[in-house]
Amino acid sequence: MAAISFFGDLLQTISDRGRDLISFGRGDIAARASAAELVRLCEDLISRRGEASGVALARLILDRYATLGAAERHAFLRLIAVEFDADHGAVDAAIAAYRAEPSRARLGDLHAAAEPRSQELIRRLNLAREGTLSLVRMREDLFDLRRTLREDGEPALIDAADSLDSDFEHLFASWFNRGFLVLRPVDWTTPAHILEKIIRYEAVHEIAGWDDLRRRIEPADRRCFAFFHPALVDEPLIFVEVALTSAIAPAIAPILSQAREPLAPKAATTAVFYSISNCQKGLAGVTFGNFLIKQVVEDLTREIPTLKTFVTLSPAPGFARWLDRERRADVPQGLVHEDVEALRLLDDPEWPTDKAKADAVRKALLPAAAAYFLRAKNERGRPLDPVARFHLGNGARLERINFLGDTSDKGLKQSFGLMVNYLYDLSAIEKNHETYANLGTVSASGAVSRELRANLPPPRAVVLAEA
Repeated sequence: MAAISFFGDLLQTISDRGRDLISFGRGDIAARASAAELVRLCEDLISRRGEASGVALARLILDRYATLGAAERHAFLRLIAVEFDADHGAVDAAIAAYRAEPSRARLGDLHAAAEPRSQELIRRLNLAREGTLSLVRMREDLFDLRRTLREDGEPALIDAADSLDSDFEHLFASWFNRGFLVLRPVDWTTPAHILEKIIRYEAVHEIAGWDDLRRRIEPADRRCFAFFHPALVDEPLIFVEVALTSAIAPAIAPILSQAREPLAPKAATTAVFYSISNCQKGLAGVTFGNFLIKQVVEDLTREIPTLKTFVTLSPAPGFARWLDRERRADVPQGLVHEDVEALRLLDDPEWPTDKAKADAVRKALLPAAAAYFLRAKNERGRPLDPVARFHLGNGARLERINFLGDTSDKGLKQSFGLMVNYLYDLSAIEKNHETYANLGTVSASGAVSRELRANLPPPRAVVLAEA
């Protein structure tokens, strides 16, 4: 941490001196509130060669951007997306030169010509102290802009904004690669300002304040791990909550119960990953989770040799929407007629507490869930469920579908209470990953496969909006 502080102080010194060189003060720029003025400063930034003045100007641009309202931020991003494209004339010339003389040097010239100026702008803005975090937040604004453009139906601007987002993702993938990530345990001794962010960023099972957080991270049979990055010192990128148990957990309530009795770690045989939360919306598309789970498995195995089973207890966020669509379809692809009839009971909000109705729903819901996970595909031929895509892509196996595993309002709304165990079998992870990546094959246990109805119609690709 001392090294990071030293580096930050060094950047601040360079920035202070650079501000004097370029004769810009915070008061000067404060009056310039327009997106167009900021774009002019960006042009100035990428044309400069001086390091000190560049650092100062980058910080100035990011500081001013942070004061803009949403409309001005969107206007700024529109202008950057359109005006900081590659020089198409230079690209044409580089292509012609490469065709005339194919060589690595000419190919390098083509690569340089084809790179949008926006990438160089992002790199230079990153020179500023805390520039990386500012750029992550800027990309969050870009997500909002892209959503607005799609609603307004502006094809040219949509394409430009999508390209700008690709520039962010491309650079972030390099800046946040596994070699820069630091895995740190999160426990009750972790600084409070970081614990506050764990509470705020929890995306799967809401943390109801400090007492609830303490129950999740302080007991000896509970663990929490997070990835951090040197450029975002106190900002977790992703974190996972783990329960040490004596068996595969089928439901979330016992894990989160206030009244449960802690288990001695030496008696644990199973590690249950029951919540994985991405913390930085602006880093969407940058992979952290697969590294996180595998690293945590390795660390836990060293710490507690009795652990033999590593599973998740995961939500199924797209299941309810898919099932509702299938129930309304003239020719359901994932249900047979008798299941459609039985699932009418789902329209009764009291069905989970009525044993007879719950039993009838269970008989139809589990086969429907098997069809959802094993047959329902998106336009790319992958499972519809985003959580399934994540874990299957990491080499996990679909181990068990748990009826009424989550009876919270959120759980019933998004999946009619279903939860899923994905098994991370260390001896099979690579094989499962390869078959999924190359063939789209879903690795599933016999128990899940046997739930699938034999007389289903052929599957079709489905596009569902993200949850």
